[in-house]
Amino acid sequence: MRTAGAVASAALVLPLVSAGPSATVELPAQDTLQRDFAAASQRYGVPQSVLLAVSYLQSRWDSHGGAASVTGGYGPMHLTDARTALAEAPHHSHGAEDARGDESRPARTGHAELPAASQLPDRLRTLERAAALTGLPARRLRESVSANVRGGAALLAAAQRQLEQPLSADPADWYGAVARYSGADDTATATTYADDVFAVIRAGERRTTDSGQRVVLPASPGLEPDTAQAGRLGLRTADAGPAECPPTVACEWIPAPYEEFGEGDYGNHDKAGRPAKQSIDYIVIHDTEATWDVTLQLVQDPTYVSWQYSLRSSDGHIAQHLALQDVGWHAGNWYLNAKSVGLEHEGFLTAPDAWYTEAMYRTSARLVKYLAGKYDIPLDRQHILGHDNVPGPTTASIRQMHTDPGPYWDWAHYFRLLGRPFHPTAGAEAGVVTIRPEYDEHRPVYTGCVRAGEVCATHGSGAVRLHIAPRANAPLVKDIGLRPGGQDSTTGVNDTGARASAGQQYAVAGRAGDWTAIWYLGQKAWFHNPRKQPAAVGARGLVLTPKDGAAEIPVYGRAYPEPAAYPAGVPVQPVTPLPYKLLAGQRYVVGDRMAPEYYFAPVFDTTGHRVVRGEETYYEIQFGHRVAYVKASDVRLLRS
Repeated sequence: MRTAGAVASAALVLPLVSAGPSATVELPAQDTLQRDFAAASQRYGVPQSVLLAVSYLQSRWDSHGGAASVTGGYGPMHLTDARTALAEAPHHSHGAEDARGDESRPARTGHAELPAASQLPDRLRTLERAAALTGLPARRLRESVSANVRGGAALLAAAQRQLEQPLSADPADWYGAVARYSGADDTATATTYADDVFAVIRAGERRTTDSGQRVVLPASPGLEPDTAQAGRLGLRTADAGPAECPPTVACEWIPAPYEEFGEGDYGNHDKAGRPAKQSIDYIVIHDTEATWDVTLQLVQDPTYVSWQYSLRSSDGHIAQHLALQDVGWHAGNWYLNAKSVGLEHEGFLTAPDAWYTEAMYRTSARLVKYLAGKYDIPLDRQHILGHDNVPGPTTASIRQMHTDPGPYWDWAHYFRLLGRPFHPTAGAEAGVVTIRPEYDEHRPVYTGCVRAGEVCATHGSGAVRLHIAPRANAPLVKDIGLRPGGQDSTTGVNDTGARASAGQQYAVAGRAGDWTAIWYLGQKAWFHNPRKQPAAVGARGLVLTPKDGAAEIPVYGRAYPEPAAYPAGVPVQPVTPLPYKLLAGQRYVVGDRMAPEYYFAPVFDTTGHRVVRGEETYYEIQFGHRVAYVKASDVRLLRS
């Protein structure tokens, strides 16, 4: 269905194609990408607004220096060549972390194996088809931005012809082709993707890309696409089953098994009756370190581990595996597992570059916003955690904890999509700061993406590096949990010992010129924070410090009840502090006030499962890169 506004908006866009700049006119270097879109639009008969919006939903028009996305997509059009990406880039498994994080039971770990290239689905091989349609070599489509845009336009035009639709100048006629471009194999996901693309066209976008290119998509607020084309896509209908998702995403039910298989062992999750029996307070963001197909195989294996949702990179498709009332084995800390929902995003922390599609960011944000509303979870970085923010429950587990989604996950953009951008709430001299570097422009050096010590590809990052003194050549702060021998932290991409990420809040410990110090892991940690290009903004918040007369207080990786709270038949879980100390005079931002809980679920039969609650109250704090807990009886609260 079209409206007069849609036709008018098409007319506004089309002159950019038909009346494009003359070849004799020299455009500024930062406008060449806009010219590439105009040229490809004209060459293949695709409305420029459609081409721009599809590209925006894939990459936000970034080229990433020719590096592949987390699932082998190249360039602004995210042309997928996962065979090449997998061959060129080593991937890191999640390591030896006990995903269940309950030392009262045997550890449950797993390792994801990568598929053979022959097993890759068509949606991960679109660059191959673009090469056939354009006659351009695959390497050029990977490395040349203009060629990449041409390849995307050729794919859209081919999809339009396959649907027996004309190469119309009206964007409204391209709904089916856009849905096909998603690579989705079910109608709901394909149409959700197309709806997002046309929402971008209606709203318009403008952005300076990671390579300094200025790109503008004028708004077309009246555009109404021909959604009836969805009936001609010929795709399957996904089984939504009992999936719990917002109506704005495409969601499929692919259940994880709850299965007993002898010798007291079972998998791969626990029945729990949440939230009636215990609250859900956290959402944990992961990346899969595996492809989509392997991810689904693993979560359906009763001997493996589990999580609530998986999200696909190419189109943002969501699969739910566990009922939200049940506990997944995903975060490596049983206290958080019992009180959280886990979201696994298809991709790899390093590959050696790592960028996530806009389609996946958007559906993930919608899902998180829905879950947060359902369970009254605050939309902040104290409750929306990365797996790399989850604390080790004990000293012995700290070095095993996972580091995904890593420093390349764009938390600032993600929270803008959640409707909770990291705005300043206090002046520049405030006693609390919210970390907020400009992602595209902030490019700290990381090492170890391919080989130990080797420099990673240049990439935007939302994480700042922390030093022992206010200068760039000062050693990085130490993390005695990761390195009990007292060695300095490193620039390693998996080293979280001296890292603060966008959205995290810390109490200010000092200022010196362009540098700001925060209290971090029991020490003063400095990061570069110049006024002209700040890496943090001022904030107000509740902080805590040791109670009067205490030189130091212990810090914990979980908020377990005191021994007297355990009934007969439920083993007392030790409340053991981590190796860190919170010293007198130091301050840490309070994330929440926590009731101590332990979910006792050691066997398949749920009859004896119990939630043990204690009297001792804890506070969650932003202690380092990971959150931690302190006892309320050990501290006093202050407003900052």
